[in-house]
Amino acid sequence: MKKTFEENDAGYQYIIDKKGVLAYQAHNNDFLHRIKNIKSDTECTQTIYEWLKFFRSGHFSISKIGNKIQETQPVVVNENTKTELIKVDIEKFKKEVLNKKESDIEGIWETEPYTIGIKKLGEVYKGFIIISGAENWKPNELKLIFNVDKTKGTYYLRNKSSQEINNIRLVGKNYLEINDFTLKRVSPKFEKEEGIETYYQAITAQKPFLKELNKTTLLLRIPSFNGALRKDIDSVITANQSKIESTENLIIDIRNNGGGSDNSFAKIIPYLYTNPIRSVRTQFYSTKLNNQRMLDLYENYQKYGIPAEEREYLKKAYDKLSQNPGRFVSLQDDGNLVGINKMDKISPYPKNVGIIINKGNGSTAEEFLLAAKQSKKVKLFGTTTAGVLDISNMYFVNSPCNEFKFGYALSKSFRIPDMAIDEKGIQPDYFIDKTIPDYQWIDFVSDMLNEK
Repeated sequence: MKKTFEENDAGYQYIIDKKGVLAYQAHNNDFLHRIKNIKSDTECTQTIYEWLKFFRSGHFSISKIGNKIQETQPVVVNENTKTELIKVDIEKFKKEVLNKKESDIEGIWETEPYTIGIKKLGEVYKGFIIISGAENWKPNELKLIFNVDKTKGTYYLRNKSSQEINNIRLVGKNYLEINDFTLKRVSPKFEKEEGIETYYQAITAQKPFLKELNKTTLLLRIPSFNGALRKDIDSVITANQSKIESTENLIIDIRNNGGGSDNSFAKIIPYLYTNPIRSVRTQFYSTKLNNQRMLDLYENYQKYGIPAEEREYLKKAYDKLSQNPGRFVSLQDDGNLVGINKMDKISPYPKNVGIIINKGNGSTAEEFLLAAKQSKKVKLFGTTTAGVLDISNMYFVNSPCNEFKFGYALSKSFRIPDMAIDEKGIQPDYFIDKTIPDYQWIDFVSDMLNEK
């Protein structure tokens, strides 16, 4: 793996020049010592991943081929995993919570595949199963417990192993977050809080959607730019074209969008456009192994969903790369380092565009932001992005034993070093600090765009 990376990765030499050979030698010595004690494939995979982090924080991967990670571990009930039964009359509890007037943690909550009752018993809150979609969990069994001041507790996972609770947050009246789990209130019933409902709709969405927040503001949520979602993104925009073209403000929420394909955001750009968009291009590192990817795309274009008319470009790119082994090669015919996108018109609406970003944005999502922020209409809101863009275009190869799949990068941006994004990220125009919780970000941006 080390040899493959050193000989083929587009960012290898860049980091060696930046950090120095001595730092790399020390890093290798440390890991050569660590691998002597490795006794499992899982530990091996984790150690290789840690070794790769010397170079950057993304656009590399290592995985075990055919290693299916079980969603649930087999349940082994022994003395340590026997579940406490909570002595609560469930039917009586249901009637009690119906009469509650205050919104607090006590009540009945849902999180797939469970319905959980939470009741204060003495100096602690205890959560117990009411309905279970998991065979090994039964009514009245203890699912979670935490102290009254909500500083510590324990959550029991599906396999009944325990997880320390380090985060408890009541969001509005109807949502409770415990670590990475979100529980939605079933009873008692409280009026829905529109801003919070919109936040959870957005943050849990698997596909893009557009929602009218008010008469002057639309929300476009794009959870990913994955190529498989391009049709969904395009169809949402097409279906709502008249709304977008007649509404003053557009909020685009791309939080935790880790990237995908540049083609996926092509249909959005015309609505943001105010002036020619300059895009700094990339150069590909030519090696025999790297160039195989271009040949594979050419020969198996149908498998990868590549239009037949693009095959000629792929063949020309392969030929050009093959003629320049060991070099970085620009694949554009014009030889320019920067591409300039000029459009025929500027759409009068939306007048203002706010894009919500966070540390979960990387790769193509950052490429989208570099294009979008050149518009006079656009402002970025949130926190700094991941910073995973300069070294890109991943390629995946199998190990000689066909037990591991290794992913590394083929290209390097011409932005380096003057406008490097890796390890720095893209900063927002408006930083949303921690005094504004994440479930209020959409409302905050809406108020800003509407000058409230």
